[in-house]
Amino acid sequence: MKKILILSANPKDTSKLRLDEEVQEIEAGLERCKHRSEFEIISKWAVRPDTLRQALLDHEPEIVHFCGHGAGVDGLALENKLGKMQIVSTSSLGGLFKLFEGKIKCVILNACYSEAQSEAIKQHVDWVVGMNQAIGDKAAVQFAKGFYDALGAGRSYEDAFAFGCNEIDLEEIPEVSTPVMKSKNSASQTIIPVQEPKEAPVIRGENLSSEVRTISSVSKPLKTSATPLENPEGQVPLKSSFYVERPPHEVDCYETILQPAALIRVKAPRQMGKTSLMTRILHHAQQHDYRTVRLNFQSADGELLDTLDEFLQWFCASVAFELDLPDKLDEYWKGILGSKNKCTRYFERYLLPQINSPIVLGLDEVDQVFKYPEIAADFFGLLRAWHERAKNEAEWQKLALVIVHSKEVYIPLNINQSPFNVGLAIELPDLNVAQMQHLIQLHGLNLTGKEVEQIINLVGGHPYLLRVALYQIARGRITLEKLWEIAPTEEGPYSEHLRRHLLNLQEDEQLLAAFKQVLAASKPVDVGTTAAFKLRSMGLVKLQGNSVAPKCYLYRKYFSARLEVV
Repeated sequence: MKKILILSANPKDTSKLRLDEEVQEIEAGLERCKHRSEFEIISKWAVRPDTLRQALLDHEPEIVHFCGHGAGVDGLALENKLGKMQIVSTSSLGGLFKLFEGKIKCVILNACYSEAQSEAIKQHVDWVVGMNQAIGDKAAVQFAKGFYDALGAGRSYEDAFAFGCNEIDLEEIPEVSTPVMKSKNSASQTIIPVQEPKEAPVIRGENLSSEVRTISSVSKPLKTSATPLENPEGQVPLKSSFYVERPPHEVDCYETILQPAALIRVKAPRQMGKTSLMTRILHHAQQHDYRTVRLNFQSADGELLDTLDEFLQWFCASVAFELDLPDKLDEYWKGILGSKNKCTRYFERYLLPQINSPIVLGLDEVDQVFKYPEIAADFFGLLRAWHERAKNEAEWQKLALVIVHSKEVYIPLNINQSPFNVGLAIELPDLNVAQMQHLIQLHGLNLTGKEVEQIINLVGGHPYLLRVALYQIARGRITLEKLWEIAPTEEGPYSEHLRRHLLNLQEDEQLLAAFKQVLAASKPVDVGTTAAFKLRSMGLVKLQGNSVAPKCYLYRKYFSARLEVV
């Protein structure tokens, strides 16, 4: 008996697919075929990387059918433990199927841009079907119907592929040449020749590269999503669809924050999503009956940073206020003990005993403290001391810390007195291609492959810059062609963002000189460790080995003009 293992994944943060209809068509087709007794169907839903491997081990299928979202060369979109998207890389999939070589005879990847995965898997499987571009939901369902109808009638895998393509053609769906079949012994092939599109398909997967519009016509984009648009400013609201997870960071944070005396450090350039992630960490803790406190150090008045004593009093009073506890500084801030001891006593004898549940302190924009090295050394040393005490003292295990900052930590901290070398370190990366394409889809834009590539080249994977571009285009306020023209100028939508970076650079002559060197070079250049990491912490460059290059076309073009770099 031939076992068919159907693997389905439709993460919560991706567009809804008609996967149940696809599975029903496969089951119905095999049920009515004359060889139905020769097939057994096993269906697995909400597939995660671990359940994928386990299903292959448990059921030893001859045919594996995946239906869901594709992420181009990056891989396939499965789910994580929270039901959100987790990309499984192309190389990992190839390695997994290598372990089942000789047992699995056919793999169908019914997802957008899955040809890259079919190419990797075909090294170990006789027949593999992938998609060479985006495929609409309707076309995906019809292909599956035709393929398994033929297979159930006793036809070969090669014939079944032809029937699947023909089913798309019979329904007059303009994606008949999207499926391709590959095998160990032959080149990829399409059974039906390429035809002119008859209508714009409803895209399945994360890549919107259907050639339906030109660059100059994007002033009034075709909407394919019902998601209400959101102006990209500040942190992304907790319930927003426009927050894009970057696995595995969210899951790591959610698991860590529930551990005793957790300490999480989140670092990334400005407007990369640090505060949005912290909000979600605190929310996750609240869902598990933790009390949470959010402190933004930009809200501390300048005079409070004049002395350590004043700063720590502000810190203690702010935490008490957020916990709805009365201010008792007068009672606990007495005697000849130093400010750090008084602060510790305030927490140990008052704040922690008053709250029965664990407490998470979310400390945002701690970069503000870096400007005051003496205060910073004492304050961050105090946080590290509390973290160390929690290893042996139950009361301190109730206190968890989330520290959020943008800049590299260059203040002189003793390695044993710094909180920046313990706990869980999270450095938020740029969005990958699949995540960027997901945002494009949320904005309801039908962009060609060339247009997608232009946007990515313009702003890279910076989530804020990308959302600004997509929002302006989706609102019909600007065309992509016009955006490309004015983005690196004071007329464009990024002027404030760019000017802030320019002012910061002009405050540091050595850093400015290093960045000019980067702009003047036609290839990545080594500007020294300190300059490289400072520029990277600002988000202006990307590392390539020990060298750096401008992060994106927007930065190269704007700063070359403003700094007069030829």
